[in-house]
This record gives sequence, structure tokens and C-alpha cells, in this order.
Amino acid sequence: MFEGASIMFAAAGIAVFVAAILPKALRDAPISMPMVFLGAGAAAFGLLPNLPDPSPVRHPELTLHLTEVCVIISLMGAGLALDRPVGRRNWATTWRMLGIAMPLCMLGLTLLGLWLLGLGLAAALLVAAALAPTDPVLASEVQVGEPADEEEGTDQEDEVRFALTSEAGLNDGLAFPFVYLAIAMSLVGTAPSAWFPEWFGVDVLWRIGMGVLLGYGTGKVLARLFFSARHDSIRLSNHSEGFVALAATFLAYGVTEMIEGYGFIAVFVCAVTIRAAERTHGYHRILHSYVEQLERLLTVVILVLLGGAIVRGLLADVGWVEVGVALAFLVLVRPLSGWLALARGKTGPRERIAISFFGIRGIGSLYYLSYALGQGSFGDQAERLWSIIGLVVAMSVVLHGATTAPVMKRLDRLREHKAAEKFGDEGKAPHTPV
Repeated sequence: MFEGASIMFAAAGIAVFVAAILPKALRDAPISMPMVFLGAGAAAFGLLPNLPDPSPVRHPELTLHLTEVCVIISLMGAGLALDRPVGRRNWATTWRMLGIAMPLCMLGLTLLGLWLLGLGLAAALLVAAALAPTDPVLASEVQVGEPADEEEGTDQEDEVRFALTSEAGLNDGLAFPFVYLAIAMSLVGTAPSAWFPEWFGVDVLWRIGMGVLLGYGTGKVLARLFFSARHDSIRLSNHSEGFVALAATFLAYGVTEMIEGYGFIAVFVCAVTIRAAERTHGYHRILHSYVEQLERLLTVVILVLLGGAIVRGLLADVGWVEVGVALAFLVLVRPLSGWLALARGKTGPRERIAISFFGIRGIGSLYYLSYALGQGSFGDQAERLWSIIGLVVAMSVVLHGATTAPVMKRLDRLREHKAAEKFGDEGKAPHTPV
């Protein structure tokens, strides 16, 4: 009789091989790697009853730290991948998505939680804050590729991939104040006088400010160590050590969290700062490649466990109302919020639809919920909140996974065709609006 541990080791080995093959094998197929592993987890835990219980409700600490590590590693990869320098105009689409689309998503989902799901204000706000950000992990299917090592790379980023990458890099940290607000409301009540002063002063101003400041400072110090150190023996870019990206991730995150700043923001800002120091240096590709591989492995583990939790009863309390709210959020609230945010922007109409639609929900949402349930007082709602978040994440994996390849392939063809008409056969510029 096979034991659970031996089965887990064998399954892990198979999963790692499959994770290495799938991204290229499924590049043009209407199916994604997250879909495959979510389904594989459901099948494995459904067919093998002697596997351990993967429920996040019963294993909150494991869920918290596993998702936390996966998100911060993904944020480092996203920051290193961006070729475009930070600026008001260069990142105009990003600022619109962060400043307009994300608040509208939160408002819409909070109202749905209050009116249709019957949640209290704190719980409804928590669901909205957890689900509002585009996920930096699962959204990798529609993000920019590896860093360019030529100056012209900054002109080759198409607006859809750039917007979704930069949005996912920053909105995780910017959603955290509202997670803290939901926690505060669950502890002290919903009266503004009870939570506003500390929330605004600490959770908004201090934590965001420290996240940006320490992320930038850490990035500056590490960039000097990577590229400008006087001694060749400590100039890390000369040694092609990719695992240093992990050290940078943990350092930026740990230092910032020590003084109560937002580590998510710090990691992404650190990565962008390192990239800006030597924008075309080939070492960025080495760092990004290491981070990408580690992120993929962690994503496989989390998705397999999520699939197992679903088949073991995570969605047992889900009814038609919950399904309707999840669909409304994914196909109405997020797309409409994004469309309004990008109105009169520099994106073409098809790009605007794609950016608005591909607001993928995933690992970050699982982390936020796990964190809030450990810090706040949401009574006996933990299982219901997990079922709502788990449902939306699973539906996002399937819906966006099935549409990513066909939509992005179609956009690339249209962009190349339009650029060729405008500039000739040599002018296939991916950034051409469509």
C-alpha cells in the first residue's frame, strides 16, 4: 500500500517536470499552466483519499507564509522585467488603473458583498480588498517577457503586457491599506472615529511611505553592489549568480516589514530601481530567470493545494448567489472599471478591452484573506470567506486561462499588421495601439 508521503514526493517530481514543459507547450493553446495544475490538484486529492488535508482553513500559517513568499518573489520578477523607465507619461496607463480602476473594483465588490452576499461591512470590504488587485503570480501569462538587453527594448513593450505587469507590481501593496481597514473595522467597529486616525496615519501614510522609501534605498544599495562595486570580487554582475535575486527580495521585504512598512511595495520598487541602474545589462536576465523559475515552482504547489482544497470541500457552502457575484465581478465590475479608467488614454480600443478584462485574481488574494483572518475578528465567517475567495480565484484561473493565448495572439497579429502598414515591413512595433 502506498503511503501519502511517498505519493507526494513522486507527484512533486512529476509536477516539476511538467511545470518546465507546459509554458512552451501551451503557448498557443486555449489552456494555461494554472488551469492544468488546479485540475491536477483536484484530481489527485479527489482520487487519493490518504493524501493530507490541504484546507487553508485548517492550515492558516502554512497558507499565509507559502502565499507570502510566492507573491514577493513574483513582485521581484515583475519589477526586473519592465523595460520602460518610470514616469508620469510612460506609466500613464498604470496610474489610471491604480487610481481609478482599483478603487472602482473595491467599491463595486463591497456593494455586492453587502447587498447580495449578506456580509457585514468589514467582511465585504475584506473580500473587495483581497480581490481588487491584479495578481502578479497568475497574471504572468499576460505580462512582459524577460528583460531586454538593448536600449530599443523600451520601445518594444506593448501597452497591454506592460500595463498588466506594472499594475500587478504595485496594486498588491496599494490594496493593503484596505485590508487593514477591514481588520480595524472587525476589531473596533465601523464608526470612522474609531479607526480613521490610526488607519490613515499608520496604514496609509507611514506604511506606503516606508515601502517606497526603503524599496528605493535598498534597490540603490544593491544596484551599486551588483554593477558598480570597486572590487571585481564583490561586483556580482560579473559572476552571473542568479540566486542573488532571492537575497534582494528577502532583504527588501524583511527590512521594510521590520519597521511596519509595506514589504510588497518595497520589493517591487527595489526591483525597478535595480533595473534602472543599468537598464540594458545582461545580468537582469539572469536574475529574472532565477526568480521566474522559483515563482513557477511555488505557483505549482499552491495551485495543486488549492485544487485539492476545492475538491475536499472548500466550496461546499457556495450557492448560485456566490457564483453570480463572482461572475459579475470578473466579467462586469473589473472590465467596466478598467474601461472607464482608460477612457481617453493612449491605448487603442482593443488594448483597452484586454487590459480591462485580464484582471486576473490569484495567489495575492489568498494571502490577503489568510493574513486578515489571522489579525482581525471575523467571527465564524472564515469558511464562507474562504469559499468566496477560492471560488473567484478558481473561476479566474479557468476564464482567463482559456482566453489568454487566443486574445494575446490576436492582438499581436493586429499590432504587427498595423505597424507594417504604417512603417513598412521593417516596422513591426509591438507598442502600436490597436
